[in-house]
Amino acid sequence: MANHGVLTPEPAPPSPVEETKTGLVEVQTSASSNELHMTDTRVGAELNATQEDLDEAKVLAGQMSLDDVRHLMTGVYKMHENDPNFPHVALRKIKNFIDNEHVFDQPEKHADLIYEMKLEAALITNNSPYAEVRAVVSNHDDPTTPVSTIRAWVIGIGFSVLLAFVNQLFSIRQPQISVMSNVAQLLSYPVGKLWEKALPDWGIMLPAFIVGRKVAGTPAARLSLNPGPFNKKEHMMITIMANVAWNTPYTDYIIWTQYMPQYFNQSFAGQFSYQILMALSTSLIGYGLAGLARRFLVYPAYCVWPSSLVTIALNEAFHSEDKGPVSTPWRTVWRATRMKFFLITFGAMFVYYWFPSYIFTALSAFSWMTWIAPDNVNLSSIAGFNNGLGINPFPTWDWVNVTYMYDPLMIPFFATINQFIGALFCTLFIIAIWYTNGYNTGYLPINSNRVFDNTGHIYNISRIVDHRKIFSQEMYEAYSPGYMSAGSIALYIFFFAIYPATLVYVYLNHRYEFVMGMTNVWAHGKSIVKRVFSKHARAEYKAEKERNGAANSNGNATSTYQDVHNRLISVYPEVSEFWYMCVLAAAVAFGLAGIAGWQTYTTPGVVFYGILLCLVFVIPVGIVRAMTGVEVTLNVLAEFIGGAWSNGNALAMNYFKAYGYVTCASALRFSGDLKLAHYLKIPPRHTFAAQLIATIVSCIVCTGVLNFQMNKIENVCTPQAPNKMTCPGINTFFTAAVMWGTIGPKRVFGSGGQYSAMLVGFPIGIVVPIVFWYVQKRLRAHDEAQNVDAHGNVRSNSDGEVASRQATVLRWARQAHPIVFLGGALNLTPYNLSYLWPTVPVAFVSWIWIRGRHLAFWARYNYVLSASLSSAVAVSGIVIFFALQYTEIDLNWWGNEVTAVGCEATACTRLELPKGTHFGPGVGEFH
Repeated sequence: MANHGVLTPEPAPPSPVEETKTGLVEVQTSASSNELHMTDTRVGAELNATQEDLDEAKVLAGQMSLDDVRHLMTGVYKMHENDPNFPHVALRKIKNFIDNEHVFDQPEKHADLIYEMKLEAALITNNSPYAEVRAVVSNHDDPTTPVSTIRAWVIGIGFSVLLAFVNQLFSIRQPQISVMSNVAQLLSYPVGKLWEKALPDWGIMLPAFIVGRKVAGTPAARLSLNPGPFNKKEHMMITIMANVAWNTPYTDYIIWTQYMPQYFNQSFAGQFSYQILMALSTSLIGYGLAGLARRFLVYPAYCVWPSSLVTIALNEAFHSEDKGPVSTPWRTVWRATRMKFFLITFGAMFVYYWFPSYIFTALSAFSWMTWIAPDNVNLSSIAGFNNGLGINPFPTWDWVNVTYMYDPLMIPFFATINQFIGALFCTLFIIAIWYTNGYNTGYLPINSNRVFDNTGHIYNISRIVDHRKIFSQEMYEAYSPGYMSAGSIALYIFFFAIYPATLVYVYLNHRYEFVMGMTNVWAHGKSIVKRVFSKHARAEYKAEKERNGAANSNGNATSTYQDVHNRLISVYPEVSEFWYMCVLAAAVAFGLAGIAGWQTYTTPGVVFYGILLCLVFVIPVGIVRAMTGVEVTLNVLAEFIGGAWSNGNALAMNYFKAYGYVTCASALRFSGDLKLAHYLKIPPRHTFAAQLIATIVSCIVCTGVLNFQMNKIENVCTPQAPNKMTCPGINTFFTAAVMWGTIGPKRVFGSGGQYSAMLVGFPIGIVVPIVFWYVQKRLRAHDEAQNVDAHGNVRSNSDGEVASRQATVLRWARQAHPIVFLGGALNLTPYNLSYLWPTVPVAFVSWIWIRGRHLAFWARYNYVLSASLSSAVAVSGIVIFFALQYTEIDLNWWGNEVTAVGCEATACTRLELPKGTHFGPGVGEFH
């Protein structure tokens, strides 16, 4: 078959599974076939494996020696000891297996256990150890599949331009409209199929040195206008490009506030050269660091990246023909393909979303309890959707609100329940502060993220800055300190807690993985130095590389724990760290040129500050996100440090915030895309080029649209702006800049500041993960002692219900996650439990009930359902927006008006302030 792709290496030798398709390899044990069947069933239940997974694993199990299994399982246990995603029962059995010397001294007496461990080792080696990954990611690959085709590049760049243009144009509108990558993924499929059918197969041959094959001596590849069927690797590369391009550059906020006369009025910010330098700098700097963090966040099997699985599921729905029967929770059998299921659920949600979005908006903000007494302050503050805490058993019937914080079908159930419990705990804390009038919060709305003055009105920034927009101490003392609501106070305490907690948690629970990654980085660095200075080392490296490449591609069982996806991707040429360092160096150079070349009143060292902050947090934060789907953002920490450093310079604080926050956030976003490519076996060099080019294209398009917005739209960012281009996000950014940069954290949280006690969050953050770790360690030790007999064997279930009950307690205790618990509180203010509680029953039904009882059904349809619902909402929202909302065609009736009545329309306060008075210190009483 002709190879039409570009940069596609030769196919690897067949794996042992492929070599033995004619029959299963028998594992020599003395057990009966009935006992083996029971063992298979037990292993399948413990590791959440389907029968198809087990059949493949049994082929490999017969080729593994007892020593291989012991060595491999030792690595598995070390890697997954504190992994909440790894099945607890299986982990406990692995621990008892590797610690039980009787098994290795007298293996003939432990045939059942050895067979079980071989089967588990084979399953983990030949596939992912996680059912959610096995559900959507194939453990096979065809390296001849074309990827870097003309078709993929044209469609990918086209959607990158389109998404960047639309999102930048409407980024300043109220309400904002965003077109995300799932829409591009959805629409690119028919475009790709049309290309496949319509265009001719015209092409040229490329020489081998351009192709860059890993194996020397391979033939050249053909670059064709139409390389055949539109395949899933091309589709995913297009999706990765769109995923990079749809985000607008964060520096847009800085440029808007610098350039516009109602803000800082700095005319130089209107120069394209300055704008593009800053956009490229902040966009590319994270990518350079993501490449350097691959060994920690992309290669390891425990880095699941739950959000990636939904994207892959949608991709598989278009390109998979899985039609086998699966039993359903409704005691029926389904044969529908993923694509058919996607189309049915997509259509249903597309139609339904018109109701909560336009026809009957009360279904979205379903605060039915407040409808009883709209002006009741206590009822609205506790149960209200818009301005309250959202304590409501049925708060919404809108999928957008259910998934606003995170998708419960996507992230594991333990993450969902940890976040909800953390948010519930924080909600109770907010209630306590508000009802005791702590920090005068009783005079303010309970759950607002705005800053107020001492009369309860929104803080007027113009009253504390002079005509240059610079802080004035005299004007400040003649006005008022800034006051926060009870919700904001609790929120900042949890923000201060989560940063040290993340570092402590990763040290206590994942230092093995961190040390292993650092060891690999150090060894790789030394080998590079040797190859640079030693001809003999270069030759030796080349020979070893060829040997290891063949061994890895065979998939033979080895004593090293390396998951199947690492072995399969190893046949493709890797991207050198030098390439990533070049991108990082270019990003730094762009940032230094932009900050030093114009009158920014900021030290260029802010660029290196962002890199250092990211280097400290990117691995801990990345590990948490890759395992749980929950991200710890550094925005508050960046504001806190930047505001303290800049000491009244709001402009400088903005750069500290941008580089401190965006660098790490971008690195994690790019790492997630690298994991997508890792799962789909897209050659790393293709991914590198796709991400890099899409980022540059997006920056250029967004910067061009930005200039049009600033110079061609009359009265932009004012109440008189046409088409509602009032810049709500820019106004919020400017307010935060003045509060954190001009007033500064020293006046708010420093010695003598009214909120200095909130810094207690930092020591709390150190204590919380230690408490979680200690309790989990004690429970694990107690469980091991109670469930092992005198000979070191695991007790059977017949030994009583106590052991089973203890195992259940330990299983849930292992899934108590301190970072996700603290992170749940960060979803509040101005949001509330109405956005978090609905995720719990959805996640329970999906991850506990259906997954536990109908694994094959869940594996086929769960992530496809997540993708279809989110895609339908996005497409339906775009249609509704441009067809009706953009032209201001309103549907006025009770169902669309009841949500904006009483305290749900305007936030109420518990305490009334007499007219002409104030709370807290008055003029001349604070400094």
